[in-house]
Amino acid sequence: MTTHTEHLELALACARQGPARDPNPRVGCVLVDADGQVVARGHHAGAGTPHAEVAALTAAGPRARGTTAYVTLEPCNHHGRTGPCAQALHRAGVAGVVYAVADPTARAAGGAAWLAGQGVRVEQQDHPGAAELVADWARAAVLGRPHVTWKVASTLDGRVAAADGTSRWITSAPARQDGHDLRARVDAIVVGTGTARTDDPALTARGADGTELADQPLRVVVGKSDLAPGARLTSGTTPALQLRTHDPVEVLATLAERGVHSVLLEGGPTLAGAFWAAGCVDELLVYLAPALLGAGPSAVPDLGIATVTDTARLDLVDVARVGPDLRLRLVPLTTPHPHQED
Repeated sequence: MTTHTEHLELALACARQGPARDPNPRVGCVLVDADGQVVARGHHAGAGTPHAEVAALTAAGPRARGTTAYVTLEPCNHHGRTGPCAQALHRAGVAGVVYAVADPTARAAGGAAWLAGQGVRVEQQDHPGAAELVADWARAAVLGRPHVTWKVASTLDGRVAAADGTSRWITSAPARQDGHDLRARVDAIVVGTGTARTDDPALTARGADGTELADQPLRVVVGKSDLAPGARLTSGTTPALQLRTHDPVEVLATLAERGVHSVLLEGGPTLAGAFWAAGCVDELLVYLAPALLGAGPSAVPDLGIATVTDTARLDLVDVARVGPDLRLRLVPLTTPHPHQED
């Protein structure tokens, strides 16, 4: 007999058909009749298109009555570009709803409770795959801005370059490829104009064979200085977006308007320090090479910490060996000067 998990797996497969980078989360829905047969499937094809539940209901027509809807994300209960999915399910006569992930937004949540109040059988069943699919969107929804990861590659003594300014390569090829895999997962990569001028980075995500992947994150340069003529960030099918500001809050607000949910900081310590001081760093990913330089630029800028009691503490949530290097994932235990919405 088919289980809830199997039907949610099918809904998850539908959800993955949606665009990987979009203002809205990827959601899938399947309608299953009393005999366990799939009546219809649907997925959200991007902002402004019908939600997954409505797509499945449209495909099913009158056959939707009496079915159970399996949905990867709790049906919404608000009017946006489209109507509330919870109400659409009820109007279609759906008898039950099984969803995997609760909607974290105050605006759209409540669909499950509303359906239960209308006599619809409602059940939540956790599904790690469904949660992972919407993790970036959910984190951004809770934060009210994109989630920010500060990426650092340094020696054991915290140097990101030698005294003469050379920096390629501090970490190993496996660590660099791991970084490219991370680039492929985020919505935007952000650097400052200083890094753009000094390193002339491409900021593209590449596969193990060195070729650029078909789906690329948004490339963003922060700062008021012009990029050098012929810079790699000005080339390609989509030149980098330059935001002529030094305010991290403004940067993230602009990116949120573009549907960005996750940001990777790959700039130097000046940019990272500004984001840290603004309370806009949510995670640190440190690639630590077993090497010493003794001198050269530091990975961490002056944070304004004058005494050990003010030390910025972090929680080490994961450690992995990547080739000869270590990858540390950390989250701040406290954030200095967090941005507060009015």
